[in-house]
Amino acid sequence: MSASLKRWNYSKGLHDLGNGCLGWLQPDGGWGLSNAGLITDAGEALLVDTLIDLPSTAEMLRVMQAALPAARINTVVNTHWHPDHTAGNALLPQAKVLSSNETLREMRRMAGGQDPMGDILRDWRNRGEAGAYLHEVLGNRFELNVPPPRLPDAAFDNDLGVHVGDRLVQLIKLGPAHTRGDVVVYLPRERVLYTGDVLFHEVHPAIGAEPVSNWIAACERLLLWPIEVIVPGHGPICDLSAVRQQRDYLVYLRDEARIRFDSGMSFAAAAADIRMDDFRGWADEERIYMALASLYREFGAPPVEFESVLQLAYRHRKRGRSQP
Repeated sequence: MSASLKRWNYSKGLHDLGNGCLGWLQPDGGWGLSNAGLITDAGEALLVDTLIDLPSTAEMLRVMQAALPAARINTVVNTHWHPDHTAGNALLPQAKVLSSNETLREMRRMAGGQDPMGDILRDWRNRGEAGAYLHEVLGNRFELNVPPPRLPDAAFDNDLGVHVGDRLVQLIKLGPAHTRGDVVVYLPRERVLYTGDVLFHEVHPAIGAEPVSNWIAACERLLLWPIEVIVPGHGPICDLSAVRQQRDYLVYLRDEARIRFDSGMSFAAAAADIRMDDFRGWADEERIYMALASLYREFGAPPVEFESVLQLAYRHRKRGRSQP
């Protein structure tokens, strides 16, 4: 970590980045513990993402209001559709919520009942180890049994500039990466970036349906920008070295998975076989099973049932707890 980043301890709460830019952090950055951001100028404010449930979002908004009583949140940007970045939208009825068109489509899909993870969570007692896993990492920690989140009021296909007071903030469409509709929030003059889940720092990234090559390309694009401070979607405040590290993680995992796929090894065996020593200590290590299932599908293997992947993740997590 550079000397300039050491001043921000990785602690829960609001962190002042300077120049009217703030970050809300939630250690350890694992399941549901996402970050958010606030950009202020001339009595106006833009909020980058809400949180996974209403109590968490309400706490964050109370702290922000107490720290900046003159700043009114006029705009909310949902960087992507996942509930840990959107579920608190309803607590900001006075603000205009923005997202990419792809994010809006995915949020509508969830609101319409297409929510496999939510289905398991709601019936977790009857869903075996998959249900036990999601209940442990999400259902037992947050108030998730609520109506679908408020949808964005407006969406865009291309990059968009929005004003916060006299300050121009760039909303840049970087997806598909983590999701199809990823947007990052960039202040080029201040060299500050809010990435949403395009960046997980010291947390194993959640690799899903999008090709990993797209995510690698998104990281390569960010590495060309003049950036000094980054608030990632999960994990501590960082700089471009964290983007480089995640790029290297994705390249390593893709290449190691390909070797094992070509040899005929199953995705589960490959996940157990790949050495992750360079990333030891990162949160949510069991996500490697989800990553390998996604990579194998990308290589041409048949899709693996979602609940089967969750079962393997749960067993890995249990083994980790049992080790001294």
